[in-house]
Amino acid sequence: MSPPAANHNPATPHARAVVQFAAMRASGTLPILTAEEVVSRLGALRARQPVTFRAFYSSQLGGIVTDPALMVLPFDDHMVHRGHGIFDTAGLVDGKIYDLEAHLDRFLLSAERSKLRLPASRAEMRDVIIKTTGVSGRRDGSIRYWLSSGPGSLDLTPATGAEPGFFVMIFDGLSYPARWYTDGLKVMTTTYPIKAPLYAVTKATNYLPNVLMQMEAKEAGVDNGVFIDAEGNVGESSNMNVAFVTGGGALVHPKFDHILAGCTSLRLLELARGLVDRGVLAGIEVRDIPVAEARASREMLLVGSSVKVAPIVRWDSQAIGDGRPGPVANALLGLLEEDMRSGDRLIPVPY
Repeated sequence: MSPPAANHNPATPHARAVVQFAAMRASGTLPILTAEEVVSRLGALRARQPVTFRAFYSSQLGGIVTDPALMVLPFDDHMVHRGHGIFDTAGLVDGKIYDLEAHLDRFLLSAERSKLRLPASRAEMRDVIIKTTGVSGRRDGSIRYWLSSGPGSLDLTPATGAEPGFFVMIFDGLSYPARWYTDGLKVMTTTYPIKAPLYAVTKATNYLPNVLMQMEAKEAGVDNGVFIDAEGNVGESSNMNVAFVTGGGALVHPKFDHILAGCTSLRLLELARGLVDRGVLAGIEVRDIPVAEARASREMLLVGSSVKVAPIVRWDSQAIGDGRPGPVANALLGLLEEDMRSGDRLIPVPY
């Protein structure tokens, strides 16, 4: 039986999957693949990915691989089938790793909250991250690393005797449309509830609410969403923090007791003191922000390690400020980019 052809472009991954499943149904058998065929098919799969993966360290393999087809995890790893794992991401700028120590601080805190054993000391994991970056040869991009409780069963609790897994990936990084910075973003109030504080402050691999929020936003024709807590205060965005400039000129950020403590947000709050000294900002506050106050703000900002600082110009049906990117967003972006290239939080990579 032939697969339906309507609304399917054979060049898309979805269409290829439909064709493959149809072929298997028609033959009545499933192929039993050899190891060579598996590696070949994994290579073909990776060739279609939009992100280029440069180098991958696996404590389970005991080394680094540069062939994307070999950048794999066991299906029974507890991080894969139960979401029992954590991750973090550091930026790679002009051959230097930015703010790695702050990210490792958060990584270790997330591990403690998730009851995950460490496979090595902080210094040893730091060394693996730096050396894997060197092997990648990449001078700009992103470094993402994970910790899992390991493979061994499909149970809810980790398998007895399972060794924790530590993984490091060097890739080209995420990019966002130029219009986000020139014209600003549009966001919506998500219909999905914000995570409970324990899970929100832990950078775990379970991002289902965040994924659903982002999918909802795209379906609504906007760029992202915003969580609101049970008390009617602003939470965070899908995988980024939000901040505001009040009518009085103060930079305000939601408290970090029920949202993720973004390393970029924490650093920007420090860098922003220079804008206070220059009279660009009237002050800096970290506190609860009621939705009504947030909507009346002069500027609204999206903040994260990959997006850096981007202006939000519309929230639901309401314009923020005059509906155009504001000066504080641009000033903070400049401060952060300068810090990422010449600040005191850079680690040179030994290529």
